[in-house]
Amino acid sequence: MISLNALKFLKKLVVGKGERKVSALMESTLKEMRNGSHDNSVNGKFGFGGGVEDVYGEDRATEDQLVTPWTVSIASGYTLLRDPHHNKGLAFTEKERDAHYLRGLLPPAIVSQDLQERKLMHSLRQYDVPLHKYIAMMDLQERNERLFYKLLIDNVEELLPVVYTPTVGEACQKYGSIYRRPQGLYISLKEKGKILEVLKNWPEKSIQVIVVTDGERILGLGDLGCQGMGIPVGKLSLYTALGGLRPSACLPVTIDVGTNNEQLLNDEFYIGLKQRRARGQEYTELLDEFMNAVKQNYGEKVLVQFEDFANHNAFELLSRYSSSHLVFNDDIQGTASVVLAGLISALKLVGGSLADHTFLFLGAGEAGTGIAELIALKISKQIKSPVEEARKKIWLVDSKGLIVKSRLGSLQHFKKPWAHEHEPVKELVDAVKAIKPTVLIGSSGVGKTFTKEVVEAMASFNEKPLILALSNPTSQSECTAEEAYKWSKGRAIFASGSPFDPVNYEGKVFVPGQANNAYIFPGFGLGLIISGAIRVHDDMLLAASEALAAQVKQENYDKGLIYPPFSNIRKISAHIAANVAAKVYELGLASHLPRPKNLVKYAESCMYSPVYRSYR
Repeated sequence: MISLNALKFLKKLVVGKGERKVSALMESTLKEMRNGSHDNSVNGKFGFGGGVEDVYGEDRATEDQLVTPWTVSIASGYTLLRDPHHNKGLAFTEKERDAHYLRGLLPPAIVSQDLQERKLMHSLRQYDVPLHKYIAMMDLQERNERLFYKLLIDNVEELLPVVYTPTVGEACQKYGSIYRRPQGLYISLKEKGKILEVLKNWPEKSIQVIVVTDGERILGLGDLGCQGMGIPVGKLSLYTALGGLRPSACLPVTIDVGTNNEQLLNDEFYIGLKQRRARGQEYTELLDEFMNAVKQNYGEKVLVQFEDFANHNAFELLSRYSSSHLVFNDDIQGTASVVLAGLISALKLVGGSLADHTFLFLGAGEAGTGIAELIALKISKQIKSPVEEARKKIWLVDSKGLIVKSRLGSLQHFKKPWAHEHEPVKELVDAVKAIKPTVLIGSSGVGKTFTKEVVEAMASFNEKPLILALSNPTSQSECTAEEAYKWSKGRAIFASGSPFDPVNYEGKVFVPGQANNAYIFPGFGLGLIISGAIRVHDDMLLAASEALAAQVKQENYDKGLIYPPFSNIRKISAHIAANVAAKVYELGLASHLPRPKNLVKYAESCMYSPVYRSYR
């Protein structure tokens, strides 16, 4: 039972613009109680189940009657145990249990966070199916946020493939079936005209980074529509775990404009709009409204990361908003930066400078052309020549063969800079034999395309062929690590987008590297945020690449690795953040002034710690 005095007291507690609706509901209930419409007497007709009163009329309401979903959010007692931001499970101390009305709500044992972590890792390792581990991790995130992030940080090499690639791909495919609680904002065509209002529904107000997708090109799996939400959720988990951004400062968003995936349109469990994808003006207007609402609600310095948009939208969105918003496309720019870092690092194994090498790409979409452009930019700075000259060292193959000048008339705009003078070549293996590249990069999204013949051709004219099979998930990788080492007779330097186990070839163990964007985007985003960047510049991407390459040690090279181990990822992210922030200050694009003296230490000091806090 709730008294008039209690409601009046609660009304005084409710302050701020965001609480007006709650205040209005309290006013309404006060009026009803004054008018006698709420009978709180013990002998009233509202008693149910042993005299517990149905104050709000919920039990006696029929399905077609309206009730008010009353709640008073105070972080104590039962409410505290169901608040993922503050829940500590059995780690609450005796003093905290008394102070926060937890007596009897928990078993008597007091368990440290470290012991909780060991118990959960033991449980996770019992699962044979990666998707089951993913679901277990998402459940943990929804009930105990700090424990989730401590688990992920302390066991990053084991759990990264669970919360992100490759498992997140299967999770997105089955998102409708495994969907439990909403994570992030779903903005569909139904919200057109009121997106600012929708953003205000999100409980956190101080957002620093938004990861947004429209689900049209999820990894190498195609159009997954609304079920692509697994990607922004996963990326932002890594922003916190690997880059140290506060979870409350991260917002996952899915823009739902429909899907062209027939299987999803006919799936009774599909959670998105069951209609064909909107195109043209309708799509453009929705994205414009979203980007303007984001800036209006969160300010100039909120980072918007575009994720898994199809080629025809990805380049257009980045171009349209890069001059007015702080925007970053991980598929174009993040992939480019992490691959460039691997190439810079690999020079210590293959020799020469970037300008001494010839690059051949399989795949000329947003990832392929993004990587190629950043390589060209780096080469142009090294040799002090126009980027157009540097592009001549880089060749691309798409679904129709080698991109050459005779195809200019039919090429999409983002492919045209890569059309060089050459006879048409249809097959990849023939392009390899004709161009004789020292570096072969796969970003096609099509598995098994680096065949035995292709790898053997690379090995025939390179002592140490550099082969990067970048497509995700593992099933879409252009070749496996074992194939690359076996077909090159152990001479290949190999890295992939998804993880592969170490390979034993003729008595030697090869450890394949992983050109994972998670090396770059968390530290890159942290660097933008700690400097108060207002725009992204290509030189910042180069700074991130150089910082990552500098973290590879001799012991890593000895194993054939061109990337550092993920176990040091937080320190790596701090160095990347510092390098990026330094470039932001140098370019005059920083708003956090004055510049900190030691940017590495400053980046580390800004990182979120998942260790439990003590409560009064």
